[in-house]
Amino acid sequence: MSAPVATKPLPSPPPRRWSVPVLLLGLAVLSVASFVEVGLDGARLLSADAARRMGAFLGELAHPALDPGFLGRLLKATLETLAMSAVGTLLAALAGLLLALPASRVPGRPPGWWRAPTRWLLNVLRSIPELVWAALLLISAGLGPLAGTLALALHTTGVLGRLFAEALENAPDGPALALRVPGVPRGRVFLYATLPQALPQLMSYTLYRWENNIRAAAVLGVVGGGGLGQMLSFHMGLFHMRETGTILLATIVLVAAVDLLSSLVRRVLNP
Repeated sequence: MSAPVATKPLPSPPPRRWSVPVLLLGLAVLSVASFVEVGLDGARLLSADAARRMGAFLGELAHPALDPGFLGRLLKATLETLAMSAVGTLLAALAGLLLALPASRVPGRPPGWWRAPTRWLLNVLRSIPELVWAALLLISAGLGPLAGTLALALHTTGVLGRLFAEALENAPDGPALALRVPGVPRGRVFLYATLPQALPQLMSYTLYRWENNIRAAAVLGVVGGGGLGQMLSFHMGLFHMRETGTILLATIVLVAAVDLLSSLVRRVLNP
């Protein structure tokens, strides 16, 4: 007579997890509450009257103004916007790199006391929008591109400083360690080991922020920051839709040109 075969007990069902349903329910409630708070009126948005007005608006934008005098002013404003974004980004890259050094952690060494205050400073710089910086600087620098350039530089310093610090921290430590062991000074270790490895990423971040600053420089004209934004604010306020369309077209062309240049530089740095 054969011995009875022992049967394994059936595994107990896994405990039901309520976290996912509760999370989805919370997101659904939050989404509905957001729609209610915003006050979206779908019937009004999709009405025939709204479509007619939008069509007329787009029709005027589609026929840009080509007056020679206006185009001359537009070219000057375009070059001014390009200069504002380039100078603001360059100043921010230099200041961001200087602040990234104390804000980054050196592998194998405890962070210094200056790391936390520097990171707080970077947080403050990038937390304040460019429009607020420009409004504050208008008091001392006055109307024009100087206030807009400094506003871009201050905000972008906070952004690039944080990105640069993370790039330096993530750089491979092998070459730097090989130089630190024989007693090479810290400055030379940074110049000959850490910086060359992180430089392509630093350049990529800088070029990306330059593209963003082109668009931000166009917005700063709302508070008198000069460039295309100042022309856009003026003509939109007077409902000059043809001139507004030309300004938007110039902004698109400028952003596309900077984006093409950035892509070429990235291709050279990262073959």
